[in-house]
Amino acid sequence: MAKLANKKIVLGISGGIAAYKCAELVRRLKDHGCEIKVVMTESAKHFITPLTMQAVSGEIVSDSLLDPSAEAAMGHIEFAKWADLILVAPATSNIIAKMAAGIADDLLTTLLLATPAKVAVAPAMNQQMYAHPATQANLATLAQRNVAIWGPGKGEQACGDVGAGRMLEPHELVTLCTQPAHPQLLAGKTITITAGPTREPLDPVRFISNHSSGKMGYALAQAALSLGAHVNLISGPVTITPPAGANVIQIQSAQQLLNESLLLAPLSDVFIGCAAVADYRASAVADQKMKKQGDELILTLVKNPDVIAAIANLTEGRPYTVGFAAETQDVANYAKGKLSNKNLDMICANDVSQAGLGFNSDHNALTLFWLTEQKELAIETKSALALSVMTEVAKRL
Repeated sequence: MAKLANKKIVLGISGGIAAYKCAELVRRLKDHGCEIKVVMTESAKHFITPLTMQAVSGEIVSDSLLDPSAEAAMGHIEFAKWADLILVAPATSNIIAKMAAGIADDLLTTLLLATPAKVAVAPAMNQQMYAHPATQANLATLAQRNVAIWGPGKGEQACGDVGAGRMLEPHELVTLCTQPAHPQLLAGKTITITAGPTREPLDPVRFISNHSSGKMGYALAQAALSLGAHVNLISGPVTITPPAGANVIQIQSAQQLLNESLLLAPLSDVFIGCAAVADYRASAVADQKMKKQGDELILTLVKNPDVIAAIANLTEGRPYTVGFAAETQDVANYAKGKLSNKNLDMICANDVSQAGLGFNSDHNALTLFWLTEQKELAIETKSALALSVMTEVAKRL
């Protein structure tokens, strides 16, 4: 990762059990050519020793605001100016609260107030603490100040609970450190994105689905994260890795997609329906594998719920709603019809009949439609297109 060569990073370690991951994090960052300086809080030293961090970083670990020798070598303000990035990992609920309140009662919190560098936090705490309104409000405050919120992940925690609150893994944090610093146009905003196909079961081994790879939806999630948003990614079954920092909800069927969307949309500023939702499902799902019976099989299908229309027509908590139209002919007219009929704020249309574009491709071209205007986005990587789409969304919030 040449993007990290010679990058100056201050790693701020606060007092959480995930501090044990910081030795590997520093090692991985140094492998990519970073210069690393480590700052630890007093509570962090209960979980991992300064000697360990000194050994892996090759630098003296700083832990005191009132250390005369540290002041003689490098004043704290100069220390703050040295960094290209200050990453707080793990970021406990306590350090997050201090940052939100502007408290500077130790070296780390003082540096965070004094630095002009990009600041990122990797939350790590019990799932109940993470979900608490105070923690969520503090994270929203930090996001509004252009602090990048990286994570948390989901899974089993040291306390035995299962849920959101795990610090992202070192390799995920290294990847996030390589991202360019985009203007935080969506700071403090929550974006919910649907992606990938749905699968409608016929029996325990068969289903109806489509060719969606999820690449466009996942690119939109990554773009929203890079612009400072908190991202919920409702994903059908795909084979690609979700972007680090997104809250990923896995679904299979259109009905599951609708249920999750109705839960998250009222809590979101923007809802983007990029999933390729099956229009129909089997009227009855066989309990056992269907056996061959003759040369023909007749299936009775019933219409699936229209997820994007359901969100766009919410009477309470309606987010800014963006749809996608993948068409093979008369793209503009079909897209404009969906924009109006489904009560959308914006729709992104693409012609999937063009070779090398759309489903399963890394490239695409889009036309964005609003009620009174439209904009062409030429053939580009899905990542670049996603950033353009999210920038247009940000302009309208």
